[in-house]
Amino acid sequence: MISPHSARKTTRVQEAPPPSGPPAWDGPPPLAHAPVQRSTMDLVKALPGKVSIRWRLTLTYSLLFFVAAAVLLFSVYAIVGRAIAEAWLPLNTDGFDAVRATILQNQWSTLRQQAVESAQGALFQSSLMALLGVGLLALILGYFVADRALRPVARMTGTARKLSESNLAHQRIALEGPSDELKELADTFDAMLARLNVAFDTQRRFVANASHELRTPLTINRTVLEIALSDPAASEDLKALGRTLLEVNARNEKLIEGLLLLARSERELAVRKPLDVQEVAQTAVEQVLPFAREHGVTVTTELVSAPTIGDPVLLERSVSNLLENAVKYNMPENGKLWIRTGMVDGALVVQVANTGQHVPAYEVNSLFEPFRRLHADRVDSAKGSGLGLSIVRAVIQAHGGNVTAVPRDGGGLVVTIRLPRN
Repeated sequence: MISPHSARKTTRVQEAPPPSGPPAWDGPPPLAHAPVQRSTMDLVKALPGKVSIRWRLTLTYSLLFFVAAAVLLFSVYAIVGRAIAEAWLPLNTDGFDAVRATILQNQWSTLRQQAVESAQGALFQSSLMALLGVGLLALILGYFVADRALRPVARMTGTARKLSESNLAHQRIALEGPSDELKELADTFDAMLARLNVAFDTQRRFVANASHELRTPLTINRTVLEIALSDPAASEDLKALGRTLLEVNARNEKLIEGLLLLARSERELAVRKPLDVQEVAQTAVEQVLPFAREHGVTVTTELVSAPTIGDPVLLERSVSNLLENAVKYNMPENGKLWIRTGMVDGALVVQVANTGQHVPAYEVNSLFEPFRRLHADRVDSAKGSGLGLSIVRAVIQAHGGNVTAVPRDGGGLVVTIRLPRN
């Protein structure tokens, strides 16, 4: 929850959110799903999907080694037991009468059977103890063999985690060893990284060239139109046409700025510095306040310190986009807008809510796609180009966070940004 020491600012009269205002932080709670009853067989079938590949290989190697050792031990047990049973010499009863010989022979057979059973029992117990030791040894050896087999995969994973647009040109796996399946996989991954590096270089050059080639003609057009409008001899019809063309030119400039910013936001962050989202949000609010006053929208802020690391310019642009959208698509009069910042459950949170027209739940996710607007606004793009929320999502994802939106009770949207605490 927000600290009671939060700073509150408003362009008009301070007013707390009504009961139907923005939710505490995360919007409506998710629907609770009834627990699914699963049978024992289903749990057994689902078990392999929950065990890591390292332990699956360990158990496989251990089981094979254990089975081989068990077969060997019981084969030795059977062979030695038979040899013990057959190793006894027959009893010589010469010189004894028949009755005496029979008694001696029976005693000899009993002693022989007891000795054989005792020897076989001791051998069986020794075999079981040896098999138990072999089982533990097989588990240890299986783990080390699995670790050895997965070491190249771990190296690939480590390389993939280190990859970014800045080191894509020189970061490679370069796996050494025999030309086997893992070496082929590593080489294929390195080739893919080389193609990605070429693609990123091409994109960077395109954005740089587009920034110059698209902005320059529009700047020239704006200058020419402004000079023509300043001419006292220009007719009213010409001035009206010039003002219309200036508005069209301004919209095109804003569209190009949005496209270039979107392209830059979807790449790796070039700037990372400590910042406080409270200050970023405060700056964005100050920029939007005149626009909000012009449209009769009351802005209520509840800003709490939330330090993080990132690009302050991109984050400020994201918050400004949310605020501008909240003003544009607000009520015709007496509209309201709320913005909050703070830390919730260890995550940095920025939330912007506004009154306005009802937003169908099935259209909320599509609003984050480029050039997508509500069905009611698609025939008229005067309110914007449909890039605002797309830029917000691209910037937040580049910072390792996420952005969600839910319809607000009574109309409007509640948009929540979550960023990791660095």
